[in-house]
Amino acid sequence: MKKFNVAVVGATGMVGNKFLKVLSERNLPVENYYLFASAKSAGKVIDFMGKPHTVIELTDENIKKYKVDIALFSAGGSTSARFAPVFVECGATVVDNSSQWRMCDDVPLVVPEVNADDIDWNHGIIANPNCSTIQAMLPIKALYDKYGIKRIVYSTYQAVSGAGVAGYNDLKEGVANPDATPKKFPYRIFNNVIPQIDVFLPNGYTKEEEKMIKETKKILGDDKIKVTATTVRVPVFDSHSESINIEFEKPCTLEGIYEALRNQEGLIVYDDVKNAVYPMPSVTTDHDEVYVGRVRIDDTLESGCNIWVCADNIRKGAATNAVQIAAKLMEKMSK
Repeated sequence: MKKFNVAVVGATGMVGNKFLKVLSERNLPVENYYLFASAKSAGKVIDFMGKPHTVIELTDENIKKYKVDIALFSAGGSTSARFAPVFVECGATVVDNSSQWRMCDDVPLVVPEVNADDIDWNHGIIANPNCSTIQAMLPIKALYDKYGIKRIVYSTYQAVSGAGVAGYNDLKEGVANPDATPKKFPYRIFNNVIPQIDVFLPNGYTKEEEKMIKETKKILGDDKIKVTATTVRVPVFDSHSESINIEFEKPCTLEGIYEALRNQEGLIVYDDVKNAVYPMPSVTTDHDEVYVGRVRIDDTLESGCNIWVCADNIRKGAATNAVQIAAKLMEKMSK
């Protein structure tokens, strides 16, 4: 297989560090890694893949110095808007983890186990979905293919790491001192639950809720599905949890639902309620797979079910999903 040059943009941030960890665990056909970050981190030396890498300042001139085939971005929307096109102009394909490109009509929004073929119509940029959307898509896609879906109701319980280092620190400091003033969240998160993630929109939904609604439809390629969401921040460091209620187009059975879920790549059915076995953040943290449990028929619907889904939001919800996209790109580019 051909060998590739890969850039990691935002390499010194929380998700950037997880990118490096996931990359170090996988035997990808990479010739060179180039680690980019802001001027503040430029010159820092990171031990990665058994050798020191000096962090490169993210500038037009430095991008043009290196022959990059794939650039993994985790540096925020404004940085991606500014520099992703520069990498594309220089011949690279960008996999972006921000929300900057997700809803652009000419940018595929990809969860590799669900819609990897959408990679084929990229024009230089491929978007990583929102972390809460990514983990939902694996069970949703399995059930969509089998029964068709009329409506989805998302209720999420999202870890503080989804808000970056500042969110993580708010909880850490709150544990040490419950009276500590939060720096990231509008209220203390320790011993609390905040029903707001991102800003409120004129319709009363938050931007995070809107992301889940729109991204679900785009990934499935179906605008007819009715989707609603309530996203909540909870005092958990890592791994998002989601309660998902699904109304089907066709009659379903519990056995058929389990069969579809068990056959879905990247999804682990973790469900034995008699022995108190179900997905939890303590189970899923630092794993790449999505876990599903508490599977049951919703008797209030003509055909539908409830499921409980957990996954590590920084791994599968960000770094791993992007690295999986990069691996698929390498396969396609080697043919």
